[in-house]
Amino acid sequence: MKELDVLVVGAGFSGMYMLHKVRQQGLRVQVFEAGSDVGGTWYWNRYPGARCDIESMEYSFQFDEELQQEWQWTERYSAQPEILNYAQHVAERFDLRSDITFNTRVERMIYDETGAKWKVTLDSGETIAARFVVAATGCLSVPSTPKISGADNFSGPIYHTGRWPHEPVDFTGKRVAVIGTGSSGIQSIPVIAEQAQQLTVFQRSPNYSVPAKNAPMDQNLQQRIKARYADFREINKLQPFGFGSRHPSNGGFVMDVPPAARREQFELHWNQGGLLFGGAFADIVFDAEANNEAAEFVRSKIRETVSDSEVAEKLCPDSTLFCKRLCADTNYFETYNKAHVQLVDINDTPIEEITSTGIRTSAVEQEFDCIVFATGFDAMTGALDKIDITGLQGVSLKEKWSQGATTYLGLETAGFPNLFLINGPGSPSVLTNMLPTIEQNVEFVSDCISFMQKHDYRSIEASETAESEWVEHVNEVADGSLYPTCDSWYLGANIPGKPRVFLALIGFPQYVTKCNEVAAENYAGFRLS
Repeated sequence: MKELDVLVVGAGFSGMYMLHKVRQQGLRVQVFEAGSDVGGTWYWNRYPGARCDIESMEYSFQFDEELQQEWQWTERYSAQPEILNYAQHVAERFDLRSDITFNTRVERMIYDETGAKWKVTLDSGETIAARFVVAATGCLSVPSTPKISGADNFSGPIYHTGRWPHEPVDFTGKRVAVIGTGSSGIQSIPVIAEQAQQLTVFQRSPNYSVPAKNAPMDQNLQQRIKARYADFREINKLQPFGFGSRHPSNGGFVMDVPPAARREQFELHWNQGGLLFGGAFADIVFDAEANNEAAEFVRSKIRETVSDSEVAEKLCPDSTLFCKRLCADTNYFETYNKAHVQLVDINDTPIEEITSTGIRTSAVEQEFDCIVFATGFDAMTGALDKIDITGLQGVSLKEKWSQGATTYLGLETAGFPNLFLINGPGSPSVLTNMLPTIEQNVEFVSDCISFMQKHDYRSIEASETAESEWVEHVNEVADGSLYPTCDSWYLGANIPGKPRVFLALIGFPQYVTKCNEVAAENYAGFRLS
């Protein structure tokens, strides 16, 4: 049986950096990746219009200064092909592929208490022993496809935005149905509409979206940032969500200023573009009255943009702004002004069946040439649920998390020694700029492994007490905000039967401080043996 010091699951940005760090420690390491190349979410999500909602100068690695300086971004918000090219460049620059096994899935992991090792079984049937396993499996990596009667009978192609074909898909002259108006739907619908003969969008819940204001990269800006990249990164780390220091929050409270000044501030942040809209005032995600003011501003923009008032109202969310992930778009609402684009509210006319030729709702049957599911992901826990993981005393991870995912710092879960999670449930992860968060998590784990090597520890495990207190803390912080006030994938509410637990910690700087304190106290809250 092959033996490793560290086995990494996944070759996205987390797995790539974990591999790089472990190599520097001189340990035996191998990464196993289901796809045929690096890139993670940017390898799988190739749908039309796929683009990052964090600015390019911030959504990148910072661990290597030469890498930072040599890579040139071409747009303010990078599109999927460019980010995938960047991931491939990193892999080549640090010769990472030589220790990555592609087209291979991890199917089973059993912890051997006697040997203090994980026995990991691959889909090839091979079993590998590893002292440590690092799950770099991604927060949004398992697509959620709704169970709609008749889907198997449809004669045309059915696509999912999270598993898009690698070859181009041409919708020219096609009658296309898009089901779902989350982030991937909002990004892909305008692009599909440019090609399709007829586009029908089936919407369950309208989403808030703000204009991305994407543009070609300002090369002078890129050089100015690169000239002080270290300082720029440090300031970003102090931001609540780990990004956006170029356009800092106003800091004031919505209701403390008169309506005209309030509107002016909203307009300013709206025109800056992207998720920075949330920084218009400091209390938007904490105070219901302030939130409603911001939400009504966004709804007013939708009504101004969409010419058909009935369609505009269907596109206006009545939920709390930010309780679902805010989307950033390019001409999303404008798309509904096109004559060949139709919006169907499935609350009024539910989908009853997918037929061999199209979709039948309670009102009408329509014919389509192809169907696109833009229905999101089983977030945070989906990829781990796909692996049969058994820890101490024969307890499975699925069994342990049957009432909700529990971790300590989002990095380990009690009963599963030497299993590290990168951006696991209970970490800031999806509420941050993911690249710096990944780096912070990976560096914590690699430092922890070094500490164990130095002091001859065989295993590390989160204690039940530390885990329980951490889960309580994560939910207390969430309950102090408006995030849990609607059904969202932050709570797992998009997956039927999934337990309702808030899955991310709000506040990146506070999290980093806590992790540093834990490490300084010889990994307080973990059991080392």
